[in-house]
Amino acid sequence: MAPLDVSEEELIKRLRKRARWIKRQLVFFEQFQPRTPERQYVGGETHLYLGRQYRLKLEAADRSSVKLKGGYFHIACKGGDMGLAERLLWGWYRGRADVVFRERLGDCMRGFKGHEVPRLVIKRLEKRWGSLAPSGVLTLNLDLIRASVDCIDYVVVHELCHLERPYHDRAFIRLLSSKLGDWRVRKRKLELRLS
Repeated sequence: MAPLDVSEEELIKRLRKRARWIKRQLVFFEQFQPRTPERQYVGGETHLYLGRQYRLKLEAADRSSVKLKGGYFHIACKGGDMGLAERLLWGWYRGRADVVFRERLGDCMRGFKGHEVPRLVIKRLEKRWGSLAPSGVLTLNLDLIRASVDCIDYVVVHELCHLERPYHDRAFIRLLSSKLGDWRVRKRKLELRLS
């Protein structure tokens, strides 16, 4: 938007003068794009684990395996079938999620004395990061393994607050704020990074 009384020539002059600043702003605001592009499962592509990016290195091998080493996911595909990479990586994620989520649940439960530890279920969910059923089952989205630990803790603590407050009312928000003062920052970070 520009003033009506400014000539096109003057506008171009002003834009050129501010070009470097405009480019910096575009780069800065790019980080807030809500959707991450669909990840590919090819050599050189980056994938997240606990909030950090790692590049894929694919290789043919006698046995399939996934190893995280030196900033890379080393994915060995049996018989050279590189089409296995996606399935192998998500299988690895599932194994790590089982360990990491149980550890985070144990740590977060310290703030909820007097409550039983919910039974943990991990699966891919379409529209939510987690849920806590009245039966005491905590379901966490497998995709959370790609988020940083502070974001995982936000989801776990949010769901554990439902042990005391079943609805998202003011009392729930007060409880969540008392357990995790920066929960809004963590929630925003999670949404920006993985949405």
